[in-house]
Amino acid sequence: MTRSDLVEELAAKFSQLTHRDAEYAVKTILDAMSDALVRGHRIEIRGFGSFSINRRPSRMGRNPRSGESVAIPEKRVPHFKPGKSLRETVAQQSVQSLPGAKP
Repeated sequence: MTRSDLVEELAAKFSQLTHRDAEYAVKTILDAMSDALVRGHRIEIRGFGSFSINRRPSRMGRNPRSGESVAIPEKRVPHFKPGKSLRETVAQQSVQSLPGAKP
């Protein structure tokens, strides 16, 4: 699902929202989440999951073309951990979609 798919879904589900309002709502939510992660905050959405920042320490890498050692600096990367109900729903849907599975 893309951002535009999400806007379309939101506009279709809530008929009182115009397409522009749904787009603004999605943009506002995603911007607020991005800003929170940049500040180092953790985001928890009950029943869905949590977003946090993981730190990757600096390390020595290797240039695959020349074989030369390269210093890779420390990074902060976003991390998503699905909530229990999301994991269970995905697992249940995965089992039902397998060939030969009983509904």
